[in-house]
Amino acid sequence: MPPENRKPTSELPAKGRRRVVIEGVSPEIDCGRFAIKRVAGDKVTVEAAVFADGHDQVACRIVYWRESGQPRSSPMQSLTNDRWRGEFTVEQVGRYHYTVEGWIDRFATWRSGIEKKIAAGQDVRVDLLIGAELVAAAAQRANGEDAELLRDSARRFREQAASRPPSHALDENLFRTMERHPDLELSSRYEKELTVVVDRDKAAFSAWYEVFPRSCSPRAGRHGTFRDCEGWLSYIASMGFDVVYLPPVHPVGHAFRKGKNNSVVAQPGDVGSPWAIGSAEGGHKSVHPELGTLADFRHFVSKAKEHELEVALDIAFQGTPDHPWVKEHREWFRERPDGTIQYAENPPKKYQDIYPLDFETTGWRGLWEELKSVFEFWIEQGVHIFRVDNPHTKPFAFWEWLICELKESHPEVLLLAEAFTRPHAMYRLAKLGFSQSYTYFTWRNTKQELTEYFTELTQTEVRDFFRPNLWPNTPDILHEFLQRGGRPAFIVRLILAATLGASYGIYGPAFELGENVPVRQGSEEYLNSEKYELKRRDLRSPASLRALISKVNAIRKDNPALHRDRNLRFHNVDNPALICYSKATDDLSNVILTVVNLDCFNTQTGWVNLDLTSLGVDGEHAFQVNDLLGDARYLWNGTRNYVALTPGSLPAHILRVR
Repeated sequence: MPPENRKPTSELPAKGRRRVVIEGVSPEIDCGRFAIKRVAGDKVTVEAAVFADGHDQVACRIVYWRESGQPRSSPMQSLTNDRWRGEFTVEQVGRYHYTVEGWIDRFATWRSGIEKKIAAGQDVRVDLLIGAELVAAAAQRANGEDAELLRDSARRFREQAASRPPSHALDENLFRTMERHPDLELSSRYEKELTVVVDRDKAAFSAWYEVFPRSCSPRAGRHGTFRDCEGWLSYIASMGFDVVYLPPVHPVGHAFRKGKNNSVVAQPGDVGSPWAIGSAEGGHKSVHPELGTLADFRHFVSKAKEHELEVALDIAFQGTPDHPWVKEHREWFRERPDGTIQYAENPPKKYQDIYPLDFETTGWRGLWEELKSVFEFWIEQGVHIFRVDNPHTKPFAFWEWLICELKESHPEVLLLAEAFTRPHAMYRLAKLGFSQSYTYFTWRNTKQELTEYFTELTQTEVRDFFRPNLWPNTPDILHEFLQRGGRPAFIVRLILAATLGASYGIYGPAFELGENVPVRQGSEEYLNSEKYELKRRDLRSPASLRALISKVNAIRKDNPALHRDRNLRFHNVDNPALICYSKATDDLSNVILTVVNLDCFNTQTGWVNLDLTSLGVDGEHAFQVNDLLGDARYLWNGTRNYVALTPGSLPAHILRVR
């Protein structure tokens, strides 16, 4: 540094006496810019590199606190190469903060030195006096029994230094007591205070069922109501779902209404798309008159609760030409040179029934407040879970502000991002606060694709901010795998979604009834899509997967290993058509091993090569695995075991390892 840039010694910061360095703290998202995510009761494991100059020993701890609460601490343990690890538990919903504090551990340094001198038969009388000073100082920081023990130890050190051979210097109880009362006068703290957003458990573990209320009428051709949909709640609950998700329930626009199969010309009686929001009957704070009233909606929410179901509502920030916003706030939309409002386009496709909002409007503050009030309105009606349509088409800054505002007043609220877009955009939305996210699962169908993708989601830093919600199908997406694979394809994708992910959902009853006909070859759109017409289905069809879905959801609920994502581990199989993976609780008291045949047409066999350590299994002895799907039991030996799976029966094992 050039002499002219050097600060006088008197101006050096006070931390000049602080010798401990703290770096490489994890988890830390984008240099601390964003929070990590957990649910109440989770442990947060923190690692850091903590070291100092010279040969003095260091110690460190995690300092953490609930927002507006008092700081607490948790010790960290040494790993290797100056790396330390510790953990703390986030007990309540809300925001927590944490950092790492490190200091020179003079007593540990002293103890290590005197142990060597005693072993070498050296004179340690002066060392005992030094130890007495360290222990006496700690006694001043302690109270109760600890203070009494430390004062007595200091006295004994002085006595031993005067006349007796040392006998107390290496006492383990003394060492642990000293650890509880460190000298932090010259401690160093990591320069950042990192954040944890703590949600309720359903943010991490949930099973969603999507249903269109307007298709719930018991009579074909009649528009269903909320009261009709209440009749479906026992059916949905009987399959083990805990979230019933409704598409938008608002009035549907008339101008440029779409007809069946997305026809640009609607025929008389065509009901239009629920995502074409807004008419003379109201906008985002109204319900479609044919569904019922707001009171009917609240009644539906309460009835769902009686069935242990929570209602999730779709929020789609867009409007039709009929939306009240168009008349009241024309400035919130982009006007074209000819005086008309810009409708949605994906050239050459045109969506004249949808007006996107213009977030670059000079009236953006009023727009933001109005959109926030939409969430607040439905929270008042009893909704605390929202599926947000296409959030990647709205500014990131808006979502960061909105979610922070909502969470401050309603920390129980959960938001699912429906953003099938580029990875950076999807991850950014998750970092900004979305509780869960749609994924690329629908388009990951081979063993390599699934393994690579879910390793990224569960074994990299992504797992600290991105919670996947896996959907085999949606009203917009009927993948080719389901179109061609028949019933076995639906079973395979169900089991993968329900066991790879702690949260998953299906669009029903299209899924359990195996609806798989596209509008045309090469399309992922359904023929006669429910997005544009009323549907009537036979829920009692013998072809329904209802019984299997119920069993899979019961397995999920009964096995805590399936309640989280970060414990996912893949195991090798010598057949590329077979995939094998496990999940286990931290204490290995519950271990689930899943093997799936990804070939919907042929029996596949192979040898799985298990990582027995991750399963908590002693490789020297045989162990039992119970097939929770097929109700069979197998006795396996060692790391290599044989499996055979037939698509025509059950193309998968969900095994509980005993």
